[in-house]
Amino acid sequence: MYPVLAKVRYPSVLFVCVHNAGRSQMAAAFLTHLSRGRVEARSAGSVPAAAVNPAAVAAMAEAGIDMSAETPKVLTVEAVQASDAVITMGCGDTCPVFPGRTYLDWKLDDPAGQGIDAVRPIRDEIERRIRGLLAELGVETA
Repeated sequence: MYPVLAKVRYPSVLFVCVHNAGRSQMAAAFLTHLSRGRVEARSAGSVPAAAVNPAAVAAMAEAGIDMSAETPKVLTVEAVQASDAVITMGCGDTCPVFPGRTYLDWKLDDPAGQGIDAVRPIRDEIERRIRGLLAELGVETA
């Protein structure tokens, strides 16, 4: 018989914006990519869009990250409860607050309706913040 291996628990971060079509999707994708899966990333929206912003998908593809299969997800109490940290990006007061979690609010421009030239600086700022978050968590980046 083989011994049962203990499951390693990685920290979990939930990114929330209104439509879950741009900022929160890019943040979750960067976190997954840069942490090499050592931090669990979730994203959700208070009022999810029908699809991920194509300019955000294109901007992330330029950075070597494929978000083309992602779909916007609705924010649930369960997603918040399952996360160690919740990072909001303009979702206002719609995000439930639970004790024992870290909450941050990142002020970022909304890429909705913007072309790729406007989305690139938003993407770059999200990457910078994700790298800082990973450094705070002590997770080496890719």
